[in-house]
Amino acid sequence: MATPSKTAVAEGGSTHPRPQTISFWVTAREALWIALDALRAHKLRSFLTLLGVVIATTTLISVMSIVNGMNLYISDLVAGLGANVFVIHQFKWAQGYESWLKARRRNQPIRLEEYEFLKENLTGAKNLGASIGPRGRSVNARYEGRTLYEVSLEGNTPSMIDIGTEKVALGRYFTQSDYEHNAMVCFIGTDLVDEFFPNVDPIGKEITVANTPFKVIGVAEKVGTTFGQSLDKFVHIPLSTFQKVFVARPQLAVSVQAWNAEQMTVLEDQARALLRARRHIPYTEDDTFGINASDTLMETWHRLTDTIFAVAIGIVAVFMVVGGIVIMNIMLASVTERTHEIGIRKSLGARRRDVLWQFMIESSVMAGTGGALGVIASLVISRLVNIVFTSSVPVSAVVIGLLLSTAVGLFFGIYPASQAALLDPIEALRTEK
Repeated sequence: MATPSKTAVAEGGSTHPRPQTISFWVTAREALWIALDALRAHKLRSFLTLLGVVIATTTLISVMSIVNGMNLYISDLVAGLGANVFVIHQFKWAQGYESWLKARRRNQPIRLEEYEFLKENLTGAKNLGASIGPRGRSVNARYEGRTLYEVSLEGNTPSMIDIGTEKVALGRYFTQSDYEHNAMVCFIGTDLVDEFFPNVDPIGKEITVANTPFKVIGVAEKVGTTFGQSLDKFVHIPLSTFQKVFVARPQLAVSVQAWNAEQMTVLEDQARALLRARRHIPYTEDDTFGINASDTLMETWHRLTDTIFAVAIGIVAVFMVVGGIVIMNIMLASVTERTHEIGIRKSLGARRRDVLWQFMIESSVMAGTGGALGVIASLVISRLVNIVFTSSVPVSAVVIGLLLSTAVGLFFGIYPASQAALLDPIEALRTEK
C-alpha cells in the first residue's frame, strides 16, 4: 500500500487541496486583477483616490530617511571625537539658544596656558591634546597656479593624531620636535592631493596656505563627505606654528581621551574641578566652560528626533485617515455599480466570505498601490535632499510604508466589503447593469 504524501491533509488523508483554499486564492487573484484594471481604466480618479495615501507614505518615509541620515551624521560626529573622548570648549555644543546666549556672555575661551595646566595636573588620561576649533578656520590653499578654496586650517598638538579619527596614509604627522620648533610643516587631506598632486608624490612638496608656505610631510586616509561637505579638505599644522603665524592667543578645544568608558566620568569630574579651581569659580556659580561628550550630543539629538517623529506621525495619521475615507467611498460606489455582478456570483455559488474577501483585497491593493507610489516619490525626494543635506532611506521605512498603506486599505475596505457580502442574490440580480 502506497504511503500518503507529506502534503496530505490531516482530515481523511486526502492529497488534494481543499476546495476552500482553491476558492480563496482564485478570489484573491481575481480581486487583484479587477483592482489593477480599475486603476488603469480610471487613471485620474485613481490618482485622486490614492493621493492621501501617497502623501502619507511619502511623508513617513522621507522623515524616516532624513532622520536616519542625521543619525549617521551624528554617529560620525560622535565617532569623530575619538573613542572615549570628551572635549573641553568655551561652550557646551548641545544646549538651547537662551542657554547659549547666557553662556556666551559668561564663558571664557580655553587658552594655551589652561591646556598646559590640565596637561600637568590631570592624572590618569590616556591622551590629552589641543586644537583650535572645534572646526578650524577657512582659508585658500595654492600650488603652482592652482587654488583650492575654503580649506579647513587647524592648528593641533602632535597628540591629536592619536585622539581623533584621522589616520596617516602617507608620510607622517608632525612630531613634538616640530611643535617645539614651530616647524612650517603640514599634514593634508586627500582633496588637496587630488587637486594639487594627482600623479605626483606630495611628500616634501611646498604648498601655500593663507599666503604662507608649508612643507607637506603627511597625507591622511580618505574620510568621505557629510551633509554634502567633504571631510578631506583640510590642512593640519602644529599649534605652535599657528600661534606664530596666524593668531598669538587662539581659542582652543582640549580633547581628553580616557582608557575606557568607565573612566570617562572620573576624568570629566577631575577636569571640571581643576578648571573651576584655576578660574576661581565659586561653588554657587555655573561652569564658565563646556564639557562635551558623546552622551551629551546623543541625548540632545534624541530629544530632537522625538519631536520630529511626533509631528510626522500626526501628519501621516491625518493623511492616512483622509486617504482611507476616500478609498472607502470609492469602494462603496464600486459595490453599487457592480450589484448585478455580485448577484450573478452569488447565484453561481459564491459565498458571502468570497465576496467579502474580493472587495477587501481590491481595497488593500488600491491602497498598497498608493503606498508603492509614495515609496517611489520618497526615494526621489531622498536623493534630492542628499545633494544639499543628508538622507538615507532605511529598508524598514519602505516596509513600514507599504504595510501601513495596505493595512489602511484593508481596514477601510471592511465596510464596503461587508455591504457587498450581505446583498441578497435575487435582489441583486434584479438590478440593471
